[in-house]
Amino acid sequence: MKKGKIYVVGMGPGNKDNMSFKAFDSMEKSDILIGHKTYISLVEDMFPEKELIRSAMKKEVDRCNETLKLAESGKIVSLISSGESGVYGMAGIMLEVALDSDIEVEIVPGITASNAGASVVGAPIMHDHATISLSDLLTDWELITKRIDLASQGDFVISYYNPKSFSRTTQIVEARDIMLKHKKKETPVAIVRNAKRDKEEFVITTLEDMLNHEINMFTVVIVGNSKTYVKNGKMITPRGYKL
Repeated sequence: MKKGKIYVVGMGPGNKDNMSFKAFDSMEKSDILIGHKTYISLVEDMFPEKELIRSAMKKEVDRCNETLKLAESGKIVSLISSGESGVYGMAGIMLEVALDSDIEVEIVPGITASNAGASVVGAPIMHDHATISLSDLLTDWELITKRIDLASQGDFVISYYNPKSFSRTTQIVEARDIMLKHKKKETPVAIVRNAKRDKEEFVITTLEDMLNHEINMFTVVIVGNSKTYVKNGKMITPRGYKL
């Protein structure tokens, strides 16, 4: 029997223009593409001949188990994530599920939401930065707030994932209040929705004013450090080069 293989693909924002050659090639080589239904919808037109398996939120472990079974049956499978498969994606859990299997698992990196969002507004993460998810489904909120506080004290640029949803509306407010203890209210903030996708929107605002703009689950919020500035509509965090 043909031996299967698993590609864990970070497909970036999801369009071909912002997808690596390796990500596209991995999916093209695969017999089956499996992923959350939103991510499958982004690539189904690129691979109309492929078998597509759609999965729901909170079914990540089931998705990985199904992927492993398909590979063990001899199929080449791409388990897809938007952004980077190793940053809030499927790489870690897929490797854990496959630990006792002899199936090869190859991680295929992609453009993160933070990188995509940063490119839309300029160069805000040129210096040391932290990435924090505000979803407390898998991480205690007390630990998340500690990370926000310490990253703010350290003057990191901070990129926030999963900043707000229908059921989680207060976390971004608390995060902003924590940052205001250590960052100036004039600190530039970029709010980017649907980065590098259809209906892309962004606004550059301030830490004080950021909550007056729309923020949802398709948004990445990038908060500058003490040196970040805005000029000619671009948000820039200087690295320290002498001009």
